[in-house]
Amino acid sequence: MLSSVQDQIQEASGSPRVPGDEEEEDVDDLDNEFNYKQGNGKGPEWQLRGQGEDIDLSSSSRHEPHHRIPRLTSGQQISGEIPDASPDRHSIRSPTSSYVDPSVPVPVRIVDPSKDLNSYGLNSVDWKERVESWRVKQDKNMMQVTNKYPDARGGGDMEGTGSNGEDMQMVDDARLPLSRIVPIPANQLNLYRIVIILRLIILCFFFQYRVTHPVRDAYGLWLVSVICEIWFALSWLLDQFPKWYPINRETYLDRLALRYDREGEPSQLCPIDIFVSTVDPLKEPPLITANTVLSILAVDYPVDKVSCYVSDDGSAMLTFESLSETAEFARKWVPFCKKHNIEPRAPEFYFQQKIDYLKDKIQPSFVKERRAMKEREYEEFKIRINALVYVSREKRPGFQHHKKAGAMNALIRVSAVLTNGAYLLNVDCDHYFNSSKALREAMCFMMDPALGRKTCYVQFPQRFDGIDLHDRYANRNIVFFDINMKGLDGIQGPMYVGTGCCFNRQALYGYDPVLTEADLEPNIVVKSCCGGRKKKSKSYMDNKNRMMKRTESSAPIFNMDDIEEGIEGYEDERSMLMSQKRLEKRFGQSPIFTASTFMTQGGIPPSTNPASLLKEAIHVISCGYEDKTEWGKEIGWIYGSVTEDILTGFKMHARGWISIYCMPPRPCFKGSAPINLSDRLNQVLRWALGSVEILFSRHCPIWYNYGGRLKLLERVAYINTIVYPITSLPLIAYCVLPAICLLTNKFIIPEISNYAGMFFILMFASIFATGILELRWSGVGIEDWWRNEQFWVIGGTSAHLFAVFQGLLKVLAGIDTNFTVTSKANDEDGDFAELYVFKWTSLLIPPTTVLVINLVGMVAGISYAINSGYQSWGPLFGKLFFSIWVILHLYPFLKGLMGKQNRTPTIVIVWSILLASIFSLLWVKIDPFISDTQKAVAMGQCGVNC
Repeated sequence: MLSSVQDQIQEASGSPRVPGDEEEEDVDDLDNEFNYKQGNGKGPEWQLRGQGEDIDLSSSSRHEPHHRIPRLTSGQQISGEIPDASPDRHSIRSPTSSYVDPSVPVPVRIVDPSKDLNSYGLNSVDWKERVESWRVKQDKNMMQVTNKYPDARGGGDMEGTGSNGEDMQMVDDARLPLSRIVPIPANQLNLYRIVIILRLIILCFFFQYRVTHPVRDAYGLWLVSVICEIWFALSWLLDQFPKWYPINRETYLDRLALRYDREGEPSQLCPIDIFVSTVDPLKEPPLITANTVLSILAVDYPVDKVSCYVSDDGSAMLTFESLSETAEFARKWVPFCKKHNIEPRAPEFYFQQKIDYLKDKIQPSFVKERRAMKEREYEEFKIRINALVYVSREKRPGFQHHKKAGAMNALIRVSAVLTNGAYLLNVDCDHYFNSSKALREAMCFMMDPALGRKTCYVQFPQRFDGIDLHDRYANRNIVFFDINMKGLDGIQGPMYVGTGCCFNRQALYGYDPVLTEADLEPNIVVKSCCGGRKKKSKSYMDNKNRMMKRTESSAPIFNMDDIEEGIEGYEDERSMLMSQKRLEKRFGQSPIFTASTFMTQGGIPPSTNPASLLKEAIHVISCGYEDKTEWGKEIGWIYGSVTEDILTGFKMHARGWISIYCMPPRPCFKGSAPINLSDRLNQVLRWALGSVEILFSRHCPIWYNYGGRLKLLERVAYINTIVYPITSLPLIAYCVLPAICLLTNKFIIPEISNYAGMFFILMFASIFATGILELRWSGVGIEDWWRNEQFWVIGGTSAHLFAVFQGLLKVLAGIDTNFTVTSKANDEDGDFAELYVFKWTSLLIPPTTVLVINLVGMVAGISYAINSGYQSWGPLFGKLFFSIWVILHLYPFLKGLMGKQNRTPTIVIVWSILLASIFSLLWVKIDPFISDTQKAVAMGQCGVNC
């Protein structure tokens, strides 16, 4: 990754002498010495690709074994770029033909300063004018650099730069990577991995003991417990090993500006289309959507390169009118934000901040303008702006609309027709831009010459406002976003989580990425099993050939190199292979949209008629446009699950794309989360149901696309993402086992020796050690970790259990469930008033039943111990420990049931006691741990003479 950048710097700063050049005396071939026009190697075809690409892509494959850094300025030199020749380095390129193969190093002619420079043409008028022009640019850039790098003003020679090194410092910054990987400290990561291996070894000994030491008088309980523990161990492995390579990343916004956004020059940053989706104005108030839109319009990015599309899938007039007013208010809000550089730029959340807003504000007019903006302008709230596009797609009975995924695909087509930004960013209506630099953070990866061409999306972590201080229901999901996602970033990239994600438009169109030889190498598991690179394995060659072919299942119908070679109005002979029928089958019957997919750098032709574009935009969002096309199957957001985000990211990773996890110090996006217990459980139910749907679909990671470029640990992470709801079955059984043990005076573990007890102690110690070390390298707090553990049990005994049965009903019986939009937090009634509101749902019944059964079991066990004497207290403690473990994990759920008045609703108590009573009576009636002989004896003792 970094080697290609270093090679380019070395090439620009000079190369060793060419063998044989030292023997030259007075003879030089100067015929083609300065023939730079021929060195481009690309003719009129080059100009058809629009802005931002200066690299030869005429080869038949997009996989380049010798990667060169492209010049992203349409072939034009910009300030700070080293020219092909300069008098300071005395090196001149010598192209000898009209075509230069990028894979062959360019020889460098070395000029002897002792010779007469006239023989080299250096004293010609043309050369002097070029040198003078170059020096003027360097002086201008040096002034800009010294302002950005004050430390560089103080003299000190740099080798090969003359008296000062400011110009080379500026050049180096312009060519350095836009981001870097910040590794986890080795002492933390290595210890973490050692503990994982030790825990795995201890786990093997633990199961060896558990399997070989059954409990004869409670064989059923023992068998159920062992099965549950084996499943928990498998779940731990699926969750643990994708965290083997955690990394952090750091971006360089100053380098991005130096390379693509210089002051006083046209910005070279790529255009971005931003999608905002909303459905129900009652559950998603228009004020929240308006704040999200305002934060987008005020983002720190060139205004002509940002377009905001709002998808209203509910076609609500209230949403439309509120956005009209939002557009008018933006005329006042956006200049205020940029003038005073405030953060965040969503007015509702900016004015709610309890901070010193005068800090670092030196403009005397700030206080007056802020008061006027808060007390008058924001209250009036009127707006209109051209960069805001309201979209409500056509819906008719009898057509599949595919919920959010269908709305996102409609936005892809509309934006491609109207603005065609090279990159897309989607946010939910309640996720506003908390940092105005968010787009620049994403562009540090997308516009990086080494990373950008194989990066499908940049995912930002989700952060939330309005969460109670102790995060009772783990709404922040800190463990997932700060531990699991960092681990995936070290493999093939994080999963797409549905919002706060910047996409490469070409990846959404189903194209394969640009892969190098290094990317096509076998993964570490294959190399460790099959040896090094002495001889390339058959599987490696098969993978390479597969990436070169065009298949109907997982690869796009045509590759990007075909498009780039034959983009000239489809007149080239090679581009005729892509017939009109195949294009229509893939993208639909819209020639304007199909043509836009060929423009890898985005943009629309300047001669396009706006009226025809608007007409075409209406056509591409019609409800029948996607019929008999690849939309939702191979391109765009993928259909087939309510969690379309997982499927969409998985398909991209399966094609070989990588994704990036960007966590700047200031969170780029913030949103609202349901702090009410019932709403939170319904949200988790929807996520779990989506995972179950994927599990029973053809896109299941367990068997899908094993011939692709999905890395092994990345596949393991996706498998864990779809099978976790099944854990609810053994989890609820394991949570009931302690109560059964207390009621029957049995136990799942026989009397253990000191030797066996050591393994139990080591097992618990390794669990705690793994958790502590994870917290250490990730920076997650112990309270967040404990809340995550608690809600894992709460969700597992309620929402996940319902998701499994609903998913089975949908697959086996075709019974579909309605999509429920999560209500956004509304704090009008006081601080966290929504936290204490009780909303009845059947999801509350199973965990409440588990709580009641364990409480009853504890009472029964203690009563039995009191009546049985001192010797029965020892076995009782082990049973009580497991029951208390269950109750502690369900404690937040219990507090949620109590509400603010600490009173559990009657309906919950009635249902729970009823179920617990039925379960207890059935247990007494069946009593599976008493043999028939014992039952007969017991019945004989209680006969007539009883």
